[in-house]
Amino acid sequence: MAAANDLRKGMAIRYNGNVAIVLEVMHRTPGNLRAFVQLIIRYIGTGKSADVRFGSTDKVELVEVSRQKLEFSYKDNTGFNFMDPETYETVTLDEHLIEEAKDYLVENLPVEVLYAEGKAVQVELPSTVTMKIIESAEGVRGDSANNVQKPATLETGKVINVPLFIKEGELVKIDTRNGAYLGRA
Repeated sequence: MAAANDLRKGMAIRYNGNVAIVLEVMHRTPGNLRAFVQLIIRYIGTGKSADVRFGSTDKVELVEVSRQKLEFSYKDNTGFNFMDPETYETVTLDEHLIEEAKDYLVENLPVEVLYAEGKAVQVELPSTVTMKIIESAEGVRGDSANNVQKPATLETGKVINVPLFIKEGELVKIDTRNGAYLGRA
């Protein structure tokens, strides 16, 4: 048992008899009221999300989680396929576990998969990825006032804003937490 104040993103808890993964943690201290912790959790069994609230000193049952490093291989109609680089075994994960991470999955990208009670529950990307620009409009000559940006399509189909000097075919670094352009690779 741990205090609700000690909960962090990525931890697994048992709530109402079901195992859930913590997606977001917000500590609140409203005016003259007692502090509380507001969580967004996703139930492992159903995949549904819920918004729950605990008092800051409430006790919560933690569930043991493990992490495994895998490399993304390919996507097919059964799901997203990852390979264990040590044993060369293939692990297939459903699309609902991947969520927004699918916009950054390129071949051989190392990721961490979170397991709770033997089931894969979440895919954690590295903080930055290097991707190729496959489509980008040409910058207009003279249009260079104050950090002007243009839309560019990455190899996964995600559209981000990049500076005018970036051209098609270039490799760029992308922040996976917010999808922002970081620089050339």
